[in-house]
This record gives sequence, C-alpha cells and structure tokens, in this order.
Amino acid sequence: MNNKLLFLSACLLAMMTSQTGAKDISLKITEKYLNLPVSHQVDRAVMTFEIDGRTERSFEIRLAPGAADYWVFCDVSAFRGKELKISCDGEAGGLQQIYQAGEIAGQELLYRETNRPQLHFTPKRGWHNDPNGLIWYEGEYHLFYQHNPYESEWGNMHWGHAVSTDLIHWEELPPALYPDMHGTMFSGSAVVDYKNTAGFNSGKTPAMVAVYTADSPEKEVQCLAYSLDRGRTWTKYEGNPVIDSRAKWNSKDTRDPKVFRYEPNNEWVMVLNERDGHSIYTSANLKEWRYESHVTGFWECPDLFELPVDGDEKNKKWVMYGASGTYMTGAFDGKKFTPESGKHYYTTGTVYAAQTFTDIPASDGRRIQIGWGRVTHPGMPFKSLMLLPTELTLRTTKDGIRLFSRPVREVDRLQTLLFQKTALTAGEAGEILHPYSDADCFRVQFTLKLSHATDAGLNLYGQQLMRYDLNFNRVNGVFYSPEDMTGMEISADIIIDKTSVEVFIDNGAYSFSMERRPDADNREGFHFWGNNIEIKELKAYTMKSIWNQ
Repeated sequence: MNNKLLFLSACLLAMMTSQTGAKDISLKITEKYLNLPVSHQVDRAVMTFEIDGRTERSFEIRLAPGAADYWVFCDVSAFRGKELKISCDGEAGGLQQIYQAGEIAGQELLYRETNRPQLHFTPKRGWHNDPNGLIWYEGEYHLFYQHNPYESEWGNMHWGHAVSTDLIHWEELPPALYPDMHGTMFSGSAVVDYKNTAGFNSGKTPAMVAVYTADSPEKEVQCLAYSLDRGRTWTKYEGNPVIDSRAKWNSKDTRDPKVFRYEPNNEWVMVLNERDGHSIYTSANLKEWRYESHVTGFWECPDLFELPVDGDEKNKKWVMYGASGTYMTGAFDGKKFTPESGKHYYTTGTVYAAQTFTDIPASDGRRIQIGWGRVTHPGMPFKSLMLLPTELTLRTTKDGIRLFSRPVREVDRLQTLLFQKTALTAGEAGEILHPYSDADCFRVQFTLKLSHATDAGLNLYGQQLMRYDLNFNRVNGVFYSPEDMTGMEISADIIIDKTSVEVFIDNGAYSFSMERRPDADNREGFHFWGNNIEIKELKAYTMKSIWNQ
C-alpha cells in the first residue's frame, strides 16, 4: 500500500471511529490482511472481532496509540465481503491506525530483516515456542507451534502452522487453532485417522486430527479438532473436552498430549504430562480415553517412540522423554512403559519441548525431531526459533544404549564446500577461517587432537563455540565422556546462523545450542586455542538461506 492510500485509509478509519465511538470501529473487509500497530509502552488490552453480533476472535494486544514499535497482522480473508466490528478496551487512538492491505506491513523486508535467522524457521511476526502436531501427510511435513501472533512475547496461545516438502524450506500458513470457550491453545500432537476410528472422515478423505490442551485459569483439559483439507482449515469437536483429569490429580498441570497409533493392540495411545510425570491413556476412537499407567520424573511435552538399536530392526527399544530433553529407554506394551535405563541427556542449551514427527513413510524410516530454540533476535518483531530438524538414533556405547542426534541430511542441500584441510596447527586453522568470521550463515566441521593441553576449543569473537576440558570431562561446561576413554580427540559439527549456534559432538553423541553473542570488544574472529593442539581435519561451508526458494 502506498503512502497516499495509507493516508486515505487512516482518514476513513478516523471518520468511522468518530461515528461509532472511541472504543470500536467498523469496516467492510475487502483485503486479505488487517495490519495492527504494537507498542510495548502501553498495557495489553482486549481486542474483539464481531460479525453480525457474533464474536469471531478475541485476543490481547498492546495497540499503539501513536508510534509503533512494530506491526503485526491478522489474516481476515475468511471475512471478505463482511462488515467487521473491531472493539478494543485500551487507548482508542490505536484503532485509527489499523488498515487493510493485500500484504503485511513490512512485506518488502520480510525474511531479509537485520536479525532474521536464515537457516531456522521463524514466524513472520510474533512469539512462538513449543513445536506441536509434527506430522507428515501427502508429501508435506506439518509444523504446528505455540504462537502469539500479536506480540513478540508469550500470550494469546494459538497453534501457528507451517508446511514444508523438504524439512528446510517452510511456508507459513494462517493459524490453525484459535482460543475458544475452553481456553487458549496449549501444546499437543496430530495424527491421521486412516481407519476413521473417530468418524470424522469425509468419503475417502482421512481426517487429520489435532489433540491439544485447552488452558484456562481454572484447569487444563484435552480437546480434539480435525481437518479434511490437508490441515488448511479446522473444525473443533463438539464433544470437547475429551479428558478432564484435574480432579484425579488434584493439580491443574495436565497437558501436552502426544498421540500415536499402537497397532499391536489396535488402539490409540496418548502420553500426557500430569503433575509429576507422564501418564498413558488408550482409546479406540480418539474420543473416549482410558487411564492405564504413570511414570514419574518428567515435566511437560512428552514423547514416546520405538527405535532400532544400531539399525537392527530385530532389536528395538522404546524412548520416553520430556521437555527438558532427559530420556529413559525401556519396554512398552501399549499400556505401560517400563524403564530399563535413564535418565540420560543427549542435548542441552537453548532447546526445550522438542517433538518428533508422526507418520513419516516406512520407506524413509527416520525418527525426526524439531525443538524450540529459546533465542532472541534484537530489534525484531518476532522471538524464538525452531532448531534444525535432527534425526534420532539409538546406538550401543561403552555406557549402554544411548540416543544420538544429528542434523537431517536435507540440511546438506544448503551448503557449498569452501575448503577441506588436514593436519593444521591452531594458528593455521584460525588464519584459514578468519575471512569468514562475519558470515551470517556458516558451517565448520573439525577433529581436534589434544597433546600438551587438557583444555582446548574454538571461539568466535570471544564467544566459546566449543570448549573441551579433558581433565574434568566437560564440553562447554556439561559432563561428557567420549567413547574412547583414553582418547585425545574430539570432533565437532558447528552450524552458525545470524542469531544462533548449534553444535554436534562426535557424530551426534551430544549436542548443544546457544544464542550467538559475539563480544563487541573482541576482534579475533574465529580462534582455535589450546597448547600445541592439532586440527586433524577442517571443513568449512557457506550456507544458503532457507528463504531463497
């Protein structure tokens, strides 16, 4: 929208405001988006959309009465041609700045903003956290997520939605689930009901079913919604909620259902975090659930899945974990998980609430995970990111069976090899890397051999990307014991984005993530350090943006 049209739109809305009262405006929807100004200098206020006297949406927003810190948007294409009444109980001046357009405010800079991650998914605007409903269906990977579309801070929980055909390039779609009478939309999962057990299917089209928590001040309950058009539009089940277990646990904390099909029992299984651990529920139809068992020691965002050990399909173990990333391995009979080993960790840092995809084709066979990265982006109208998708495997180690995590092979499509060197000193390796110290996106892989030193690593502008303390067996401060107990080598795969860093140690035996925070007073750039160390192998790659499709 050009400046003249913006001015005319503002004048028109100002006239409407004076006619209809200071707290509401009415307008006929003719465009796809409403653009709304946000200021963190004002308090949140409730905004309501009404059509024909019926409330269509209600949410909190810091509507800017003057200069905006940034703009957010609502997709109102579903209301096209209708008269929309917008009410807000905050300062009325902000209503006069709302305008319709065929694109969002700031569209010209979208995905090219100063601190927009270029390798990791972020929404166009707003806050996002836990990944939800990760599922593959008809050639698309679906990423739903906790989302506040109206501010770069937590609140107004919706289910945001994005799809991808390759796990790296994402298309953001309109929110899938909006708050309702049961509460805001907390975390959950999704399945495809191929056998029509819930009766939602239409003809030959199987329903995609979301199982989610609705959160209110009084309690948390579990609900269903279904889609018959590949996740583009959703209908909430009229019988919601399907589980209300607050009385059983004497606790509000009962949330984040993870649902999957357990074919040996011809049942659906739900893993639900309740009070002090994960409960197992079963169902024949996704609507009626029976409590089966409980495992203590976990908090939030459960997952439970089976993996072969060392790729052997005849030797499998089940993995149960929670939001922190700690996990147990054991056995599962469809009703009870029996731990055999744990609790262990395989990843730390900014990661939280990671989930794995459901229904990935058997021909692929991978267990793929995405986690929430608790990373900020200075000056941006959005916050947090989704960490890179990783493939999870179980491998036999000297300490027993452990979970490994490595970036999915699709990430390699973004990279171009710059060089590959061997047998370098720390100084030589640093000198070769130095020209790339300011790269927005970069990948470096190396094997480091200690000799006279028991402490060595790689910094970038003073920030420790990887530090290995052989004496105390720590990597970046976290205990790590390599497979070769007397070995002097460690390998690292480091993927650097504009605002984040992900590090995978020794082929994924341990990984961690961090916010990219260079020391403004440090001008060293890439810097290997450690007494008389050798960089046995060094590879470096440039990385293409995921937004350049």
